[in-house]
Amino acid sequence: MIKALHTSATGMAAQESNVNTISNNIANVNTTGFKKSRTEFDDLLYETVQEAGSRSSANSEYTVGHQVGSGAKVSATRKIHTQGAPQITNNPYDLMVNGEGFFGVIAPNGELKFTRDGSFNVDAQGNLVSRAGHRVFPGIVVPPNIMKINIAEDGVVDAYTRDSIQPINLGQIPVFTFVNPAGLRSDGGNLVAATNGSGQPTQNIPGQNGSGVVMQGAIESSNVNVMNEMTDLIKAQRAYEMNSKVMGVADQMLQTVNNIR
Repeated sequence: MIKALHTSATGMAAQESNVNTISNNIANVNTTGFKKSRTEFDDLLYETVQEAGSRSSANSEYTVGHQVGSGAKVSATRKIHTQGAPQITNNPYDLMVNGEGFFGVIAPNGELKFTRDGSFNVDAQGNLVSRAGHRVFPGIVVPPNIMKINIAEDGVVDAYTRDSIQPINLGQIPVFTFVNPAGLRSDGGNLVAATNGSGQPTQNIPGQNGSGVVMQGAIESSNVNVMNEMTDLIKAQRAYEMNSKVMGVADQMLQTVNNIR
């Protein structure tokens, strides 16, 4: 009975973590560029009572073994990098990666981080920055008195002034891709960072080497589907309840044993 208590407790703890993941997904349903997470589980160690293939008699073997499991644990919370729906804003500084890849932003400590949130602005010095004030890689500076700014699908930034007929080229915004984007580390603020699991970032001209193209005047919505999350929440709740019932039954059986006179 003690084993059943411990096993059901591991199941409850795993489902609690699952609910935490689902709640974070739902909380970020309107977060620009947010990628939902999925909780993944592993079973724990097994006690082998009877090994399959061991002798059942002098001339025969057991074809099926007897193992007793010890519960479940959360092995990972995997980011699902499917694309969210485009949200048209017509703001010239709003950008979206249509396809695979991330924008690069330069953190205050100089570290290069990555984001799908293309809600960019221009600061007082003319730098193209994120909402948090991080400069967009490689460093686009918009001069004053700009009449119009055009950002092409390949990331080339052109500006038009009152006095110029030809556009002024301000640079090119790259798109970064990873071998394993699920291995990226979420740092909050719509930013992710490279890890040993994700591999090093590959800098691409947008639209080349399988990377996405840049869309101007649009941002990417969250890829969270509320109906799917609510369904998963109900399943997690039911699994938690069933594990708690197992614990209750094990407790009742122990009580019965204790009451034997």
